[in-house]
This record gives sequence, C-alpha cells and structure tokens, in this order.
Amino acid sequence: MLNRVVLIGRLTKDPELRYTPSGVAVASFTLAVDRNYKNAQGERETDFIPCVVYRQLAELCANYLAKGRLAAIDGRIQVRSFNGQDGQRRWVTEVIAENVRFLSPKEGNNNYTGTSDSMGAGTFGHEVSLDDDIPF
Repeated sequence: MLNRVVLIGRLTKDPELRYTPSGVAVASFTLAVDRNYKNAQGERETDFIPCVVYRQLAELCANYLAKGRLAAIDGRIQVRSFNGQDGQRRWVTEVIAENVRFLSPKEGNNNYTGTSDSMGAGTFGHEVSLDDDIPF
C-alpha cells in the first residue's frame, strides 16, 4: 500500500503553532495549490489543502514560513472523523507533512541561508524532514 502526496504551493496565512498536552509541537497551515488546467472561463482554479506538521519540523515551519511564502510538502493524506457540538459526525482530510522545503527566502533577507542548530537542517532550498513517528 502507498499513501504519498507531494505539493508545492503558497501558505494562505501564517502557520498556527500549538503544543499537545505531552509537549509535542504541532503546526497547521493551509497550502494554496494551483491546478494544472484552466476552467471553462479560462481561469486557473486553486485547491486549499490543510497541512499538519509535528515536532521540531513544526517549530521550524512556524519560524520560517509565513502567509504567501512558497513551500514544498511531502507527506501522506490522513482522513479522520469526530463528533461536532451538534452531535453530527464530521470528516477531516489533511496532509501530514513529513518533509518540508522552504522555497521562498525569509522576508527582508535576500541572502537567506539560515539553519536550525538543533536539527542541522532548514537551510533555504534544502529539505527538512521528520525523523520520529507521528503521535496518534
């Protein structure tokens, strides 16, 4: 079985960073990804895809990604459900990002080559990956 997705798009807003009760960092953001074709009106349509990142990679994304920045995501699709406040079952489809490439330079620094000392990764244009298992 294979569950793999690769996306390149722009963030619709800054990543939201939070922590689980056990202290695991979780960042979530939405990636706007253009379709490869135009609709009947000659316009290119865009998909808005929710993405979730865990641990140190989540903290790096919160620090280096922002609204409008270009990013490449490599991960897997996850579908989960929960019961809403009205008792109705809700379904959520999201991408669990395991690798992220920062494709835009950090704002205000045209020569961005920042790295994360804790991971030895995060350099502009280089891949940052998640080494640990996702906590479910």
